[in-house]
Amino acid sequence: MSDNTAAAVPATVGVLGGGRMGAGIAHAFLIAGSRVTVVEVDAPAAEAAKERVESDLAKSLERGKIDGNLDVWTENFTVSVDHADFGDCELVVEAVPELWDLKVSSLQNVEANLREDAWLASNTSSLSIDGLAAELDRPERFCGMHFFNPVPASKLVEIVVGERTSQQLQDLTARWVAGIGKTPVTVKDAPGFASSRLGVALGLEAIRMVEEGVASPEDIDNAMALGYKHPVGPLALTDIVGLDVRLGIAEYLEKELGPRFAPPQLLRDMVERGELGKKSGKGFYDYS
Repeated sequence: MSDNTAAAVPATVGVLGGGRMGAGIAHAFLIAGSRVTVVEVDAPAAEAAKERVESDLAKSLERGKIDGNLDVWTENFTVSVDHADFGDCELVVEAVPELWDLKVSSLQNVEANLREDAWLASNTSSLSIDGLAAELDRPERFCGMHFFNPVPASKLVEIVVGERTSQQLQDLTARWVAGIGKTPVTVKDAPGFASSRLGVALGLEAIRMVEEGVASPEDIDNAMALGYKHPVGPLALTDIVGLDVRLGIAEYLEKELGPRFAPPQLLRDMVERGELGKKSGKGFYDYS
């Protein structure tokens, strides 16, 4: 394997985690021409990831969202439960839940199975890239690649650059993001980066407004969608992201940046009740 700066996308990509985000990342690289391997924790999770990715590809093709050959994509897609199957990948993107210890152990396990000239990225939406890099043997070959949900429809990838991220990786990552048909924005490592910091601030204030009885979720979302041209309102977006995910990011930002990011009690209560948004069938809206 060589550092091929001419490549629009890596020939071989690995994704650790085949949930909603990981499946979306796999989808993006597959339709751009990469061979993709998704590694999951066990066989049932791997099979679920396979079905998720192949189903999303088929639906996108049927709806005319993408052009291509489904058979070629599925031939270029494999699932596994073995980190050693990342050994031939030029790039691996970690997409596991936003838990510090899990992120660190996952990245270390992936790095131990990579070739020395491979690149590693985290899809974290808020955790410190410098902090994660400090736990790795090759921090210069590591950065953040923050994809947005749902990945196939989103046009943005936030590239997060740590103090030790190489300039070569910055350049390659921007090229790869363009190669999968998305727009890169590059930010230095800081709590919440740019997107999560701003998005969470808006989302938390919207939740406080519901908590205080200022307006209904529908009216708050319509105010932002119609008045500010947001494609989706902050409460509907919280349902898409997951209330548990939003809570975890808010708690981290509160610790790093202060009480302005303190999670509203309503958010805590909804997570406690299992009202996590679309994935649970109920959040600020009912999806049942």
